[in-house]
Amino acid sequence: MPNLKHHLKKKLSKRELALVRNAFDIVGDIAILEIPRELNKKQKIIAEAVLNMHGNVKAVYKELGGRRGKLRLQKMQWLAGEKRTETTCRENGIMLELDVAKAYFSPRQSTERKRIYQQVKKGEQVLVMFSGAAPYVIEIAKHSAAKAVYGIEVNRAAHKYAAANIKLNKIENKTKLFCGDVRKVMPKLKKKFDRIVMPLPKGAGSYLDLAFKYAESNGTVHFYDFLPEEDIPAASIKKITAAAKKLGKKVRIIKAVKCGQLAPRAYRVCVDFKLG
Repeated sequence: MPNLKHHLKKKLSKRELALVRNAFDIVGDIAILEIPRELNKKQKIIAEAVLNMHGNVKAVYKELGGRRGKLRLQKMQWLAGEKRTETTCRENGIMLELDVAKAYFSPRQSTERKRIYQQVKKGEQVLVMFSGAAPYVIEIAKHSAAKAVYGIEVNRAAHKYAAANIKLNKIENKTKLFCGDVRKVMPKLKKKFDRIVMPLPKGAGSYLDLAFKYAESNGTVHFYDFLPEEDIPAASIKKITAAAKKLGKKVRIIKAVKCGQLAPRAYRVCVDFKLG
């Protein structure tokens, strides 16, 4: 299929074409673009090209800076198509309703979510910290033999969508969702988990103490991090071992994988490790 640059060949100069980024996210029927400042005057033309390229795309937005704050929200500017940010998307056999302006969701993590649910064993109690609109919770519940899957999310809007998505995918019987700060919610659950997923790439290290406290003695933790290529996986492993040492815990590193590129030579990384 011809890429975005091909569709813009007759509308932009060679210098402008060189600045166009072919890759962009499509969440449901909404496209979200990264457009360099130098192309601001041509952003409407670029957005219209995306609509013409993808018949399923009904709205096009532009990212305004990176995700910010505790809720990991993305500021966006409407460029073309319908003026709405709510959509329904399909991934790995599930459906998700969400608002891309109110809830964090990355379609680029589809393969990583599959990698996680394929590891879940029969009868496991699983916790997803920072669960958002519940993609991890739903995919684990839907595609594994886990006994129960818990999700905790501080963003009220994301939690509302998560609750609706649980019903949409008909898995109410094996999922439990909680809205609040993980530091306040986890002690109230009064239980330990066989597997804990920590999909908060920026700042998850400050929550490792909770994972150690509430994982079973032989439990598995999936820890996410953002790292420059030269620090993979040493910097993440250092965070894990330092947190373990502080709490008098022992850990065994199972695997470290790259699961997304953020910038040239900068990656999202997941380190799978076991306690004990």
